[in-house]
Amino acid sequence: MSIATEISPGLTVQGFTPPLRLSDFKLIAFDMDSTLINIECVDEIADAAGRKAEVAAITEAAMRGEITDYKESLRQRVALLKGVSVASMEQVYNERLKLNPGAAALVAACKAAGMKVLLVSGGFTFFTDRIRDLLHIDATRSNMLEAVDGVLTGRMVDQAWGDICDGDEKRKMLLQTCAEMGITVQQAIAMGDGANDLPMMGVAGLSVAYHAKPAVREKAMVAINIGGLDRLLEVVH
Repeated sequence: MSIATEISPGLTVQGFTPPLRLSDFKLIAFDMDSTLINIECVDEIADAAGRKAEVAAITEAAMRGEITDYKESLRQRVALLKGVSVASMEQVYNERLKLNPGAAALVAACKAAGMKVLLVSGGFTFFTDRIRDLLHIDATRSNMLEAVDGVLTGRMVDQAWGDICDGDEKRKMLLQTCAEMGITVQQAIAMGDGANDLPMMGVAGLSVAYHAKPAVREKAMVAINIGGLDRLLEVVH
């Protein structure tokens, strides 16, 4: 891929010449944790169990791409959540989770341009469902934590669509949504920050890294390193 060019402070592009037209795209797919929102939810849930440092270390290694088996890394982290109450998860949502700057503005701009919005996350339905409703997102795919009597069991629930939502599943969901919409993958934008976002970013017509890990920034067509998500609108409008 070509050398990245900084077109304004903290905003780089490679492989094309901006601006592009938002109307040329029909779908945008977002990662959630550390992309649309400011936290890694699994780390903050673990804090309630006194295991944040242990879980966060696994999360960081997975996002940098140092752990290649994302599914196993997630199972390990979820196992450490055993005993955390659903009330504690509610507290994480209410007190720690915030939309990243520009999230609402970018989603609104995409919807105003007639695009569909997809949220694909290696995180949990407890949070993705709320973000979906808050931002009026069209569809989501993520993982479901098992709870019994209001307490996490340390396991995930198998869902109808299959196994854990990892990088390959994000890619599959993006391709499947494009097929259902009757559009080409070149008409899709994929936005993320970690290694498990690379599979979907690699097939999208436009890949966007948001305050991302180095390996993700290097491969993305657009990298937002300073400012909010809506800086994408400086490149595509």
